[in-house]
Amino acid sequence: MYEIIEKKLLSDSVKLMKIKAPLVAQKALPGQFIILRIDEKGERIPLTIADSDSKEGSITIIFLEVGKTTKQLGALNVGDSIENFAGPLGMPSEVKKYGTVVCVGGGVGIAPLYPIIKALKQGGNRVISILGAKTADLLLLEKEIHVFSDESYIATDDGSKGHKGFVSEVLQQVIDRHKVDMVMAIGPIIMMKVVSTLTKKYNIKTLVSLNPIMVDGTGMCGGCRVSIDGKTKFACVDGPEFDGHKVDYDNLMLRNRRFVHAEGEACRLADVQ
Repeated sequence: MYEIIEKKLLSDSVKLMKIKAPLVAQKALPGQFIILRIDEKGERIPLTIADSDSKEGSITIIFLEVGKTTKQLGALNVGDSIENFAGPLGMPSEVKKYGTVVCVGGGVGIAPLYPIIKALKQGGNRVISILGAKTADLLLLEKEIHVFSDESYIATDDGSKGHKGFVSEVLQQVIDRHKVDMVMAIGPIIMMKVVSTLTKKYNIKTLVSLNPIMVDGTGMCGGCRVSIDGKTKFACVDGPEFDGHKVDYDNLMLRNRRFVHAEGEACRLADVQ
């Protein structure tokens, strides 16, 4: 069993939890994820690692309550335990000295971007962060990311903070002013697609972190397959990071919508019960 040792409400539907998982914390690296199961009857869901502390033996996860399991997880409190917590899974981020790196995060995608930004800065890079959300109230880890950023920018859809508009518009402004050596983008699929389309015009190396539907997390089930440069890859073992210029985003969006109706029905039945 894995005990919840800290819980924070970051917005109405986004929550942070620290989970006591010493063995996972000892091995966790930026860019990796875990798969958890709340109880023996629960489904397994993947969540990216927002932070880890090997001394404390903890893993931090940040999640949006969007389906039956994430809502059930969000209802747990400090002192409660999770049945299974497997990880770290996936390939870690390749952290090296690139030069000037622009890290673009959208929505809950900001959470897994944080440890990557920290590692890139500690690796000697000049880090420029661009964080986006629908409104200022939904921005995550703004202060924490600012600490490890040489420059940081905010974009909100409604203009409640920073640039009114999209992160891609701010990215264009940064590209116009700086020689950018690499871009890392994590967020909604459409955001990563737009960012990748923009950077491809300038031939800027771009990495994106994909979180398709996963089941076993070991490459056996094939549920997380994605099309990269026309070839099938499995996000759980080959990723989750891929060359943003080679991802078939339209196929990814189509596959991620497969179980929308079933998830909605599961939430409805849970509310009835």
